[in-house]
Amino acid sequence: MAISSITTYLWFDSEALPAAEFYVSLVPDSRITEVSRYLADAQRPEGDVLVVTFDLMGQHYAALNGGPEFPQSEAVSIQVTCTDQAEVDRLWDAIVGNGGTESMCGWCKDRWGVSWQIVPSRLPELLGHPDAEAAGRAFKAMMGMRRLDVAALEAAVAGI
Repeated sequence: MAISSITTYLWFDSEALPAAEFYVSLVPDSRITEVSRYLADAQRPEGDVLVVTFDLMGQHYAALNGGPEFPQSEAVSIQVTCTDQAEVDRLWDAIVGNGGTESMCGWCKDRWGVSWQIVPSRLPELLGHPDAEAAGRAFKAMMGMRRLDVAALEAAVAGI
């Protein structure tokens, strides 16, 4: 068997296109690849957006305008690993500042209810520190944060 691609679908009521446009504006090397529309005699008026396909840094997604039956939940999230605090801050501010909400430990939701994990690339190293007590301090610090703060996590590992 040969698999040609895998695409993650996100279900929206009617906001698939603005959501996809927002997502590709957040992530470099991202683009909308196709917009399909409802045909005559469908569940929605002819011409309304049905599916928007898009790529976020090479990862394939589709946003489906399927109706209000299945709202977003934390059961599915998009994790973005950032190389530095400035990128963590930029993404966090864009998502939360445009109608999103903060959660804990680097998680937030955009205005459509899609969950995001905005994670600094240093996080696994700090949580997996060879000194179990230092790793525990990093974990405890992370559990008290909303937006992840690399300097504060490093200070926790150092025992400061």
